[in-house]
Amino acid sequence: SENAAVAQALLDNLVGRGLDPAVCRLFIIDGAKALSKAIRNTFGRDTPIQRCQVHKARNIAERLPKSLQAGVRKALRQAWELDDADKAEKLIRNLARRLERDAPGVSASILEGLDEILTVTRLGLPVELRRSLACTNIIENMNGTVRRVCRNVKRWQDAAMALRWTAAAMLEAAKGFRRLKAHKQLPSLRRALAAHQDRNAINHDLEQQAVAA
Repeated sequence: SENAAVAQALLDNLVGRGLDPAVCRLFIIDGAKALSKAIRNTFGRDTPIQRCQVHKARNIAERLPKSLQAGVRKALRQAWELDDADKAEKLIRNLARRLERDAPGVSASILEGLDEILTVTRLGLPVELRRSLACTNIIENMNGTVRRVCRNVKRWQDAAMALRWTAAAMLEAAKGFRRLKAHKQLPSLRRALAAHQDRNAINHDLEQQAVAA
């Protein structure tokens, strides 16, 4: 699709400018399937992707009757605050089952992308760092600045012009950047990503040995 092509082109451009696809990174996205697919195509099928929990909760709540919204939001928050990813997943699945009768479409939506909604928990990150990295809020302010600056343009001449204005807007947004609240815990993210990469390397070796046998 067009969205998939755009997402892939974006990542190809980043790699072409020096982003090493062999380095294990945590990608935090809003839930776009095309972007998730492009990330895995570029950086590997086991690349950690965290889907924004704020977007997820909002999308679910908007499809529910008001009488159910508060309870569902509370259940999701409880799941996301757990240190045990398996227990968190079980809680979310139980929530989906409870909604099967009253809101079957929402029940399916809760389970959609479940493998990506608990990534920061599966990585074993401290709870404070999980709260910062479990959503895209850390870039929403920059996105808002880009929209505010670029809305002054009435006619876009070409892609180069769009890039220049976007870059100018990002420089403007950078003036208001602040440290991540849990920035002192970032070394734990590096360790978790290294461990994740090592585990998957071992699993791939075992798979290849099994195929060869």
